[in-house]
Amino acid sequence: MGNTVAREDFEWVYTDQPHADRRKEILAKYPEIKALMKPDYNLIWVVVLMVLAQLTAFYLVKDLDWKWVIFWAYAFGSCISHSMTLAIHEISHNSAFGNSKAMWNRWFGIFANLPLGLPYSISFKRYHMDHHRYLGGDGIDVDIPTNFEGWFFCTRFRKFIWIVLQPFFYAIRPLCINPKPITRLEIINLLAQLSFDVVIYYLWGVKSTFYMLAGSVLGLGLHPISGHFIAEHYMFLKGHETYSYYGPLNLLTFNVGYHNEHHDFPNIPGKSLPLVKKIAAEYYDNLPQYNSWIKVLYDFVMDDTISPYSRMKRQLKGEVKQD
Repeated sequence: MGNTVAREDFEWVYTDQPHADRRKEILAKYPEIKALMKPDYNLIWVVVLMVLAQLTAFYLVKDLDWKWVIFWAYAFGSCISHSMTLAIHEISHNSAFGNSKAMWNRWFGIFANLPLGLPYSISFKRYHMDHHRYLGGDGIDVDIPTNFEGWFFCTRFRKFIWIVLQPFFYAIRPLCINPKPITRLEIINLLAQLSFDVVIYYLWGVKSTFYMLAGSVLGLGLHPISGHFIAEHYMFLKGHETYSYYGPLNLLTFNVGYHNEHHDFPNIPGKSLPLVKKIAAEYYDNLPQYNSWIKVLYDFVMDDTISPYSRMKRQLKGEVKQD
């Protein structure tokens, strides 16, 4: 239980991320993939239905005993909430309305954010674009843990606690690594969210409000879907930076498990990523992959050679452009 992992620093690399070169190579061989670079209009209706589902749940839990409020917050609300964060991920790539209507996607992201209870959408988009452009970039990519996380969460028990507290670290990390000036849209996102939360509390009371917030925190912490946080880029195999997951939870997460495919083609909606893998199978079939996010979480905690330090990190050169 108290074993300390051996790793004491990140894996510093001096090469560019592999995704840009692979994208060029695949497009040269399979130009038909360009036809997949278009909006997924079904995403709009799925998100609307998810918001309505959570509104219905807010109403249904308002008079339940607290034990059932907590149960449903984890059993149902957490799944919807985490799934909605990945819908917001899709929207951040303009998958709902397309690149020509970027602001429509921003407003829709604020709408999708409402049942989460905490403002997220606009800030996520700003930082997530940096994650794609500058994967592993020191001081830029806030998906990389801080040095404190790598140093402190170095035993099995502490790694378990780190997984439980994932939503806290994802919220605080940008302020520590790469703070950005607050934008007008972020203020609108905040005010819209606070207004929504007040309305839910006024209409249905503290249990509905608790269900909303608890579902978001629980869904992003110790939860099967949260295995994707670890699975995507933590280096279980030396030299491999991005990993895909091809298991059934992709059905709830807009195919975010197709992560090599997503980083190769971030402007292709999640719905079409399995087709990318099928067309360019020889590029993906032999890359390291997972079939269980639960096993990823278990292995992360129990493998004493893996820790928050198990990430590739780059010292960026030249001009860095951020949103």
